[in-house]
Amino acid sequence: MVKLNKIYTRTGDDGTTGLVDGSRLAKSDMRMAAIGDVDEANSAIGVAIVALKEEGYAAMLRRIQNDLFDLGADLATPGEDFTPGEMTLRIVPAQVERLESEIDGMNAALEPLRSFILPGGSDAAAAVHLARAVVRRAERTAVRAAAEVPLNPQALAYLNRLSDHLFVLARAVNAAGEGDILWVPGGSR
Repeated sequence: MVKLNKIYTRTGDDGTTGLVDGSRLAKSDMRMAAIGDVDEANSAIGVAIVALKEEGYAAMLRRIQNDLFDLGADLATPGEDFTPGEMTLRIVPAQVERLESEIDGMNAALEPLRSFILPGGSDAAAAVHLARAVVRRAERTAVRAAAEVPLNPQALAYLNRLSDHLFVLARAVNAAGEGDILWVPGGSR
């Protein structure tokens, strides 16, 4: 368990931050940008949870928030060995598979898409759509970081699947897709 008695350390005042292995990295590094975007995605999911009325969906998102802390720790652990250990958090295939199972479960109750949909509908669905967009950015940043340093492929797969999950969840929240706002190509010309 983590215990923090003091919030500030002053060690980052020089523009660096510590990784899990104790090494230091510039706060402007792409790895740190990916970790920051994952943190922002987690915060956006927190806002979505507050907006949700359905406790089952909120519980699903709380599990995802926990996964995103694991994912941040994964990204902050340098190296090429992506095997989880007692002291090493890594995203594992079962976490990605759980997202896929939840997507399939939610999607089974939805009408097939007839058009692209605009982010919105209910307050809760709009918050989920915003979280989805932030997750997409986190994924793009992590992919950029992975071009520079080795990152766990399961972490990248998790982010990719999570944006799909949030898209389907937003549709489910919008009265099982009935409240979706359909895109009308060229409709405002």
